[in-house]
Amino acid sequence: MKSILFFATLFFALTVCGQDKSTRPSPPDSVSVTLNSGTTVSISYSQPAVKGRTIGKDLEPLPGKVWRTGANEATVFGIDKNVTIEGTDLPAGKYALFTIANGDDWTIIFNKTWNQWGAFDYKQADDALRVNVKAGKASEFAERMKFQISKDGIVTLLWGNIKVNFKVS
Repeated sequence: MKSILFFATLFFALTVCGQDKSTRPSPPDSVSVTLNSGTTVSISYSQPAVKGRTIGKDLEPLPGKVWRTGANEATVFGIDKNVTIEGTDLPAGKYALFTIANGDDWTIIFNKTWNQWGAFDYKQADDALRVNVKAGKASEFAERMKFQISKDGIVTLLWGNIKVNFKVS
């Protein structure tokens, strides 16, 4: 009986650990750019799709609620040197990237607990930095959420008709 339980547990663990994340409904993606300043900025995230739903009503981000800014695991924002985000210092390291949308006013959150699932374990006490930015209208509709990083340090989130930028220097 013990050997059956052992092998069942082993099979389950290998199956779960060996899953191909690219087959998820919200597949993983990443972007990494070395800025003109020499700092490398990377973002690893999962890409939800709109699929005809309405962002802010039946699809995140919901107004005033913390969002993992992606799907599945929390989005991970990494920097290899100390930087400023929108003029405020952020030490080198990895951070979970969360956001709070309130219409055109967005709060970008860099949380010290970067290795977590979604926003379920999010604790504001672990925030390393919060900055406020304005959202705008994207020039094209993004069916899948995506991030872009320019060489001059502009990080852009594109999601549906939403475009949110913040500056890394």
